[in-house]
Amino acid sequence: MKKAEAERAGSVMPQRPAHFVFVHGFGLGAWCWYKVRTLLESSGYTVSCIDLKSAGTDGTDANSIVSFHDYNMPLTDFMLSLPENERVILVGHSAGGLSLTQAMRGFAGKIRVAVFVAATMLRLGFYTDQDVKDGVLDLSVYGDVHVLGFRKGYDKYPTSILIKKEFQRSIMYQMSPQEDSTLASMLMKPGPMLALQNARFNDYFARDMDMVPRVYIKSVHDNVLKREQQESMIRRWPPAETYTIESDHCPFFSAPLVLCGLLVMISSSY
Repeated sequence: MKKAEAERAGSVMPQRPAHFVFVHGFGLGAWCWYKVRTLLESSGYTVSCIDLKSAGTDGTDANSIVSFHDYNMPLTDFMLSLPENERVILVGHSAGGLSLTQAMRGFAGKIRVAVFVAATMLRLGFYTDQDVKDGVLDLSVYGDVHVLGFRKGYDKYPTSILIKKEFQRSIMYQMSPQEDSTLASMLMKPGPMLALQNARFNDYFARDMDMVPRVYIKSVHDNVLKREQQESMIRRWPPAETYTIESDHCPFFSAPLVLCGLLVMISSSY
């Protein structure tokens, strides 16, 4: 093939389908993305869903994890395994937003865009009282809804936390199909409380992190990360774009088609 013909052929070659990498929220696992993964893969996209340490199929005891770096290691290992020239779309839900923020600091060159879905979006993690107010769920209005683990002793800070099964649907999945909330009640696991508490990042890699465009998807009827918390985080660290979705805390259950439509649109923009 002549050089000119080769250049013309290369110019019309289809681009590689976007590679989405999904990170779950606290207590959930890679399994929670099953609807979204099916929809995207059936449309030709590449999809990877990560189990963070102690979540999903990972057998680590959540009570044994004290550092956020350790909790997030499966995502770090995945990013390290990517080919040199591959750039992915990172999607994080709920506390998974903190995992995205850490990944952005170390792998900016491998991330096309970071998408926060009803997620904790804090530039430095939990550094200030305002960070805690914006990013930590407050379910006190529901009463005693947590099962706590105390590996270090009952007089110490809890080492793991899980929402009691009888409260999970009304708090997390009130707009989701019953079968999804049933599945979630069977698969949810305690999350490592100390690791989450220690999610704090310094400014050392902030310049690299700022190279990654961010998109935020707000969930309107969220009982976990309430709308005012999401809006405060958006004001304090403005993303490139913000979208709104009519869903509970888990749009991958309650509005998977709308969520997929947004993700495909975002992928075409970045």
